[in-house]
Amino acid sequence: MINTFYKFAFIFLLMSAVPLIISCGSDDRDGHTNTGQAQEQQLWTCGMHPEVIKEEPGQCPKCGMDLVPVKQSTAQATGQTETEAEGHGQILYWQAPMDPNEIYDKPGKSKMGMDLIPVYESDVRGQGGTVVIDPVTVQNMNVQARTVRRTTFERTIRTVGRVAYNEESIYEVSPRITGWIETLHVDYTGATVRKGQPLLEIYSPELVTTQQEYLLALRNREAIGDTKFSTIREGAQSLVESSRQRLLNWNIPASEIDQLQKNGKVKKNLTLHAPGNGVVIEKNAVEGTHVQSGMSLFKIADLSSVWVIASVYDNEIPWIKEGQKAKVTPSYQPSDTLNGQVSYIYPYLNDESRSVQVRMVFNNADRRLKPGMYADVHVAADPIEQALVIPSASVIRSGKRNVVFVVEQGGRFQPRQVILGSENANGLMHVKAGLVEGEQIVTSAQFLIDSESRLQEAIQKMLQERRNTQ
Repeated sequence: MINTFYKFAFIFLLMSAVPLIISCGSDDRDGHTNTGQAQEQQLWTCGMHPEVIKEEPGQCPKCGMDLVPVKQSTAQATGQTETEAEGHGQILYWQAPMDPNEIYDKPGKSKMGMDLIPVYESDVRGQGGTVVIDPVTVQNMNVQARTVRRTTFERTIRTVGRVAYNEESIYEVSPRITGWIETLHVDYTGATVRKGQPLLEIYSPELVTTQQEYLLALRNREAIGDTKFSTIREGAQSLVESSRQRLLNWNIPASEIDQLQKNGKVKKNLTLHAPGNGVVIEKNAVEGTHVQSGMSLFKIADLSSVWVIASVYDNEIPWIKEGQKAKVTPSYQPSDTLNGQVSYIYPYLNDESRSVQVRMVFNNADRRLKPGMYADVHVAADPIEQALVIPSASVIRSGKRNVVFVVEQGGRFQPRQVILGSENANGLMHVKAGLVEGEQIVTSAQFLIDSESRLQEAIQKMLQERRNTQ
């Protein structure tokens, strides 16, 4: 369908620039008419359906649009004399104005009864589908060109990320003994706590028994301190050390154990303290609850730094590296930007979204970023110095190859296959091969030129086949 559009667009352009002369005369054996005795007649056509040709004005039978007049002779339209036409070189063949693929080796009429158009040597000169267009047509087509240049090619990866807790700064509070929660100092989720702050007190009969065993071991060591049997002294000392170590394993501070040894007073409650600064994000502790060793009572997260997890498409992953600078903009405050860096690229791909997760770390001392929020993420990729760049709009992508048209002297446009790199947000494309610095390339109307280029290639192949068969 795209090729049909190009074909009609080129035909319509050709009709605007090349007049059609209908001649009346006697046909020769090949069905062609002597153009020297032709009489001009005004024809009418449809702007949407160039194949519709009428001898009188009216409406298009296909779309109902009003027919438009077809321009008259080439000499009248361009003011070109036969002497000037001779400057184009030798006539290679004659072409039907409504079907460029319909060519003849001598002048006459097309299958639709229209005068054939001469195609000169200069019109098809060049290799690889080079197109020659006169300056007037170039101006009418609004052909624009840009210079191929070298510059620092910068690219920013833009995506959306989700704010998450910094897993390296999450603490969990769990008792190492069995007992009952007797006093709860922090009693709601979201509370801010400081390192060393009391969280709760647990009454544990096991704790009381172990303290009594420790005091008893101390008295026993003192009682047999003067014995002559070393094995007895060592056994008493070993009992003291094992009792003390058991208390230490329950996370009881050494200062409290020393205080117990000094005053001999047994504490029935064990106080659990906050292991770090942060916010309580999970609370399972209720006063009076019986708890087992290893049970999760509190989970505390330090929000001074947070993670932002973003999804990046697999074709953009080569641009992402650990340590690159990243910026995040909260959705609720677009003018606010926080700076961070890429800390980790996950080593697996999401099959459904075809994306890779990238982790970034951001300073969040003021807690502007809250876990669960979405934010716009910009990652600055490493720039490419002295990269050859062109506007991305100048490239014609056919699927198998990428083509640009290079402007040459004399109104010639040469198709050039290029190898492309990446495209940035400024509409620039990195060219790896196919162009050199300083060349001019077409940035508009290149699709019409491409249509003519493909037509010229097809015609040259047809002519070559004719020569081979002769």
